[in-house]
Amino acid sequence: MSKPAVAQLRADAGEVPAWERALPVLPYLFLLLPATFALLGDWRPMILVVSVLALAWMALLYRPDRLQARRPLAVVYLVGMLAILGVLVHADSLFSVTGVGLFLQIFTVLPGKLAYAGVAATAAVLVLARPSSGQSTGDLIASFLVAVLIASATGLLFTEIADQSEQRRQLIADLRRTSAELAALAEQNAELQARLLTSAREAGVLGERQRLAREIHDTIAQGLTGIVTQAEAAEDDPATARTRLSAIGGLARESLAEARRSIHALRPGPLQDSDLTAALEKVAADWSAAGGVPATVTVTGDPLALHPEVEATLLRVAQEALANVTKHAAATQVVVTLSYLDDVVALDIHDDGRGFVPRSDGGAGSFGLVVMRQRVARLAGSLVVESAPGRGTAISATVAVIPPVAEVRE
Repeated sequence: MSKPAVAQLRADAGEVPAWERALPVLPYLFLLLPATFALLGDWRPMILVVSVLALAWMALLYRPDRLQARRPLAVVYLVGMLAILGVLVHADSLFSVTGVGLFLQIFTVLPGKLAYAGVAATAAVLVLARPSSGQSTGDLIASFLVAVLIASATGLLFTEIADQSEQRRQLIADLRRTSAELAALAEQNAELQARLLTSAREAGVLGERQRLAREIHDTIAQGLTGIVTQAEAAEDDPATARTRLSAIGGLARESLAEARRSIHALRPGPLQDSDLTAALEKVAADWSAAGGVPATVTVTGDPLALHPEVEATLLRVAQEALANVTKHAAATQVVVTLSYLDDVVALDIHDDGRGFVPRSDGGAGSFGLVVMRQRVARLAGSLVVESAPGRGTAISATVAVIPPVAEVRE
């Protein structure tokens, strides 16, 4: 990773240690301290001029980020600093401290091998520029090697610490970005959950409306149909008016009871204390008594215990089919067949009435057929309507055998 990119990471992470924030200031400190002591001990204008020149050179060019990105400029800057360092050290050995600051600058702006070359050049200047003190060549070489080793070891440690610090900063930056992404995802998830809750409420309202529509059609509408039929029969035959009125009262009370049961989502009345076969027989008998059309119930196969929802669905299909016979068929006989066929149960209602031409597009047809199809579809079943003019109508509802312990959901 390039050093400018590293600097950007530092800014992104927003956590730069105090010691690293102090690094740009240290070279100035390592120049000003020896200059101050040197001038206080012996006022020499040359030291003042060169020190000011060094400060100006550093203030003008020492921008670590810029020098890292522009290596030729970094070399020019460091060569200038080496020349200034040589003059200052030659004037007063106190300025050897300034060399320490230059070591830091070298490791800050130069990579790898170039940094160690810069360290060697700086050590050479420090050794060779000092005023002669009678040291032999061997002593000078030893001083040079010691300075290079100490500076290189310090620089290596400094670089290692900086790299580890950079890795930590990069990890912090990655964690913060990940945290921000997770926060954004959490916000999106909350919005999605709110939408899902809204959709669920709307779907629940719609489902309840559809349920009530089916129940109203299967109870009140069918009861009213029977009442109208009895009233018309009473008008045609006044002698049976009392019997018809009694039947009308019974139908009205039964419809009212079924409506109340529908509101409370209870099972149909005929199934309250009976199994499906007995309920079908009662519905067929009541319908036959009210309309005067014979209706028989036949059961094939071994009866199985069914989930209440399955029983209610098949019973409602039978009631709607019989109501349609009353309204449209003018039949003389109806046969209801309940068949247990291993893993499915089928309900067939066949009449010998006038029949009709089913829709060629396979559409649902009347609202009664729509309701029947909806009820059967909820159980993943099928509803087939077969009819022809003058040949009666057959309605077949087939659903899977669902045991009582299973759960049926909207």
